[in-house]
Amino acid sequence: MNVLWPVQLQPDVNAIATPPAPRRVRDLPGDFAIWIFIYAELLVFGVFFLAYAFARAGNVELFNEHQQFLDRTTGAVNTLVLITSSLFAVRAVEAIRRGAAASCSRWLAMAVMSGGVFVVLKLIEFADKQEQGITLSTNTFYMFYLSLTFFHFMHVLMGMVILSAVAVKAYRGAYSASRHTGVETGASYWHMVDLVWIVLFPLVYVMH
Repeated sequence: MNVLWPVQLQPDVNAIATPPAPRRVRDLPGDFAIWIFIYAELLVFGVFFLAYAFARAGNVELFNEHQQFLDRTTGAVNTLVLITSSLFAVRAVEAIRRGAAASCSRWLAMAVMSGGVFVVLKLIEFADKQEQGITLSTNTFYMFYLSLTFFHFMHVLMGMVILSAVAVKAYRGAYSASRHTGVETGASYWHMVDLVWIVLFPLVYVMH
């Protein structure tokens, strides 16, 4: 009598479960070089903010006295303007990812116009301080106030130039749903400009 032994199943080397591939971390939007620049700029602003905090800690009465002469209403309006402009930049990126280049260009144009509103309000503010005879050498507070706000002001102008160039290229059909790194690059820089102001405004205009 033949005895039938249970069949020994051999593992199939080809069927051995392999560990799942690690999840791919989403790439940063835009060109990688812009992020190096953004991190460098944030570092510079961070040093400025720390220096301001240390100077304020040693001259609290002086800073509080002159801080009250700043136009907080205009500063608050500019905050809303930049936040709104960043929203426009977000919509521009969403549009080009759908392949809507014309819509992308319009959203970018609106972001640039919002930046223009910020620039006009800041120029009025700077002119007012100039009429009062306030300069970098007036006192420590105004030295920081003028340095920080003007440095940020120049970044706003640069951001407007970048977004304007991207808007023109989008209008001419240079970007598409599969090729829109330039739009993301410009929007990323503009968000950095917005972020810096969101920190700068309460720090210099509001906090006591």
